Amino acid sequence: MDSDRIQTEFEFVLPRGLIDAQGGVHRQGVMRLATAKDEMCVQKDRGVQENPAYGVLVMLSRVITCIGTVTEVTPTLLEGLFSRDLAYLREFYNRINQ
Repeated sequence: MDSDRIQTEFEFVLPRGLIDAQGGVHRQGVMRLATAKDEMCVQKDRGVQENPAYGVLVMLSRVITCIGTVTEVTPTLLEGLFSRDLAYLREFYNRINQ
């Protein structure tokens, strides 16, 4: 890797995995670094204004570029994560954005 380049995407593997509508399990994914725009969009989100705890799912949906073959990651999709996987993603997000 060129020393002048910043790594902006990071691969992860969920402990349990996201189960899709067809019953397939997706464990490998990619998360990108968060931007100021991501933070602004989370603050403006109506769902977050009504329930601040929902902000975690909104932020993760913005920075996760894919989970397995799923490329349209939404807060609603992430609601289906197992608690262990959500905790893992929160920790992973914090680690790469420090």
